[in-house]
Amino acid sequence: MSQPTLSVVTIAFNNLEEVKKTISTVQAQTEQPLEHIIVDGSNNSEINDYLAGANIPGVVWKTERDKGISDAFNKGVERSQGTIVHLLNSGDYYYDEYVVMSVMNEFRADQNLGWTHGMYYQYVGDNWVLTGKQFNKNKLWRGFGKTGHQTMFVKKELYHKHGLFSLEKKMAMDYDFLVRIKDEPFKYLEQPIVYFAPGGVSNQKWKETFDEVYASHKQYLGFTPKLWLGKAIQYSFYWLNSTALFKWYLKNFKTTKN
Repeated sequence: MSQPTLSVVTIAFNNLEEVKKTISTVQAQTEQPLEHIIVDGSNNSEINDYLAGANIPGVVWKTERDKGISDAFNKGVERSQGTIVHLLNSGDYYYDEYVVMSVMNEFRADQNLGWTHGMYYQYVGDNWVLTGKQFNKNKLWRGFGKTGHQTMFVKKELYHKHGLFSLEKKMAMDYDFLVRIKDEPFKYLEQPIVYFAPGGVSNQKWKETFDEVYASHKQYLGFTPKLWLGKAIQYSFYWLNSTALFKWYLKNFKTTKN
């Protein structure tokens, strides 16, 4: 049986410095992916001009406008040639140079494995906090939780089987996809995979994000009163995150890395 191959997909919009950072972390991997696809939806030529002149091994790209994050993700998945796809957003970067090798070893060891996810560093309360928890399909009412879409390596065949990202979702497209693959075999890797760059759209518009989570849960899994509890938990978290006490707690008691 043929060995799995990896396509890393990075979407970008007018953020050359973040793109450079993400490319450098992929180039530093001891095991190189089959390709690193840059989906550039910028309304200027800065990223395109840089990539055209840089001639970086393994990097392929196309600059064209898209219809939003879901559409950009879908373009990257559709263009990918690998059997495994990792969506590594511009500005995000791998924990160390062994991440790709470590994850791909899991797929080589288990041909039936559909996807993996792991831990990630997230910038919360002015600190880098190590976050992550094993996916539990029975707790999808809580939202994406600590599954960490930035850490998910997914077999491309799951996109063929369950569909691409919904263009109707502007923030919670990752949750919508997660609900659809909830019964596929996965493995949780209790190790850091990425640093998740702060400022993502789902963090900035968390109320709208949970509205989309609510809609996806109802569509695929039906309604449960627990969705109201999940929404209350999200509201409480983001309120608490803004307080000085919470920032002090993270700085002094949580596992962090500066």
